[in-house]
Amino acid sequence: MADKPHMNLVFIGHVDHGKSTTVGRMLLDTGAIDPYVIEKYRKQAEEKGKATFEFAWVMDSLKEERERGVTIDVSHKRFDTDKYYFTVIDAPGHRDFVKNMITGTSQADAAVVVVSAIEGPQAQTREHIFLAKTLGVKQIIIAVNKMDAVKPPYDEAAYKKTVNEVSSLLKTVGFKVEEIPFIPISAFKGDNCGKRSENMPWYKGDTLLEALNKLKVPQSTEGLPLRLPIQDVYTITGIGTVPVGRVETGVLKPDMKVIFMPSNKVGEVKSIEMHHETLPVAKPGDNVGFNVRGIAKNDIKRGDVAGPVDNPPTVAKTFTAQIVVLNHPTAIPVGYTPVFHCHTAQVACTFIELQKKLDPRTGQVKEENPTFLKTGDVAIVKVMPTKPLVIERAKDFPQLGRFAIRDMGQTVAAGMCIDVEKKEM
Repeated sequence: MADKPHMNLVFIGHVDHGKSTTVGRMLLDTGAIDPYVIEKYRKQAEEKGKATFEFAWVMDSLKEERERGVTIDVSHKRFDTDKYYFTVIDAPGHRDFVKNMITGTSQADAAVVVVSAIEGPQAQTREHIFLAKTLGVKQIIIAVNKMDAVKPPYDEAAYKKTVNEVSSLLKTVGFKVEEIPFIPISAFKGDNCGKRSENMPWYKGDTLLEALNKLKVPQSTEGLPLRLPIQDVYTITGIGTVPVGRVETGVLKPDMKVIFMPSNKVGEVKSIEMHHETLPVAKPGDNVGFNVRGIAKNDIKRGDVAGPVDNPPTVAKTFTAQIVVLNHPTAIPVGYTPVFHCHTAQVACTFIELQKKLDPRTGQVKEENPTFLKTGDVAIVKVMPTKPLVIERAKDFPQLGRFAIRDMGQTVAAGMCIDVEKKEM
C-alpha cells in the first residue's frame, strides 16, 4: 500500500450540492469504509428522519470518533484506488478550504468540484474555482451531481446545461476546459462514482473513480532542502523536547543538525516517530514527532520552521506577495495590519506598498499603485511582518509560500509570496 503514489484531494462546491455525500460514496465504493458502517448510520439517520444524509453522517461521525482517539490530524480521510492512495482534505466550509489550502497544512494536488445538476453553479462554486486556480490547484474534475433528482431523472439535457454553465465559468478563471473531465453522477445512488451507471447510456466518459486514476502525480518535494513547520512542542519525561509537525519538503533523519527559525536555535535529531512507530527517515507529507538534543521546550514554538543548518528557513524583513481579497467589509489601505496565517505561524503584518492591481482573468496589470484594495481585487503588495516570520517564495517552497490573511474573525484575503527580503538573524 505504501508503494502507491500519494495524492491530496480536496472536494469543493456549494454547501448543498452533495460534497459530503460524494466523499462518503468514494470511501464506500473503494472499500475504505465497511458497508455495515453505512448501514448503521443509515438506520440512525432514518430514525432521525434524515434518510438521505447517511453519507454526510458517516463523514461527521467518523470525524467525531476520530476526535476521541487523539490523532494529529483529524480532518483527513483516505481511500485507495488500484493506482493511488488519496488523502481527502476535508474542507467543510468555504473558509476552511481557503485556510487549509493556503496555510499549506494540506496543499491539494487536485480538486473535485461538486456541482448540482438541479441548481447549476452558484456564487460559491465560482469563488471556489477561482480560489483553486489562484492557490495553485493544477488539476480539477467536475462532478455534476444529483442526476437522479433532475426532471426527468438522468436527463442528458440537464447535464449539458450544467456543463455549459460551469465551462464558461472555468474559462473566465483561466482553466483549459478541454483538459477537464465532466462526469454526471448521483453520489446518493452511486451512479458513475465507483462503477458505471446504466441509467445514463448517453454518457461515454470515465466514472469518477477512473478520472481520479488518470490524475497526474505531483512532483515530489523530497529533493528540496528540509522545511518542517512546527505545530506543537512537547516535553516528554525521560525523552526530552519533542517538536511535532509535518515535513513539507526535504527529508528529516536521525543525527541531522537542524536549525529552528525564527527562534534561531540549533539542535540534533535523536529519533523520529509517526503513529507510535520509530521512523528511519521522514518524508514530505509525514506528520511526525521528533526528539531533539540541545533544545529546551521554551527555545522553540509553534510557527517556527526546522531546516538544515546549511540552508536555514528564510526569515523575512519584508516580502512581496500576490493576494486575492476574498471578503473585506470596507477597503484595504497602506498601513493595514491584519494577521497572516502562513504554514503554522500567525503573525500580524503591515501592508507597506500596494504595487499593482491585476485583472483576475488574465493576470495583466490593471492599475499601478492603487490607493486601496477591495473585495474581488487581485494585487501585488509589499508587506512587513511585525515580528519575525519564516516565509519562502512560493516557487521555491510552495507549501511555505502561501498564506491566508485573517481579520475580524474571517479570512479577508489569500495569497502567495513572490519574493522575500531577508532579515539578517
